[in-house]
Amino acid sequence: MTTLTPAAVEEVKRMIAKEEPREGLGLRLSVKGGGCSGLSYAMNYDLKKDGDHQYDFESLAVYVDPKSHLYLKGVTLDYSDTLQQKGFQFVNPNANKTCGCGESFSI
Repeated sequence: MTTLTPAAVEEVKRMIAKEEPREGLGLRLSVKGGGCSGLSYAMNYDLKKDGDHQYDFESLAVYVDPKSHLYLKGVTLDYSDTLQQKGFQFVNPNANKTCGCGESFSI
């Protein structure tokens, strides 16, 4: 299962509220080929598609396509807004290697 921390849920909900309101709009998490380590994380707003895995966090829908689900099992999405770090971070216990920016990984 993919998990979002309360801070990540709050930030995504804040950002979605700025979008054009659409019923069912949620956060899509996916994995694409590329990046320094071979695979990279992607996030965008989207509607549910056939075959998607859906997770719900405090009325926030998170969609993951079947292929990405294989790579995102056990991943936690966090959000920080501190002097040292601002933004989303993927914590992936399955990653063997990650790049310095934290946006790509290998399994």
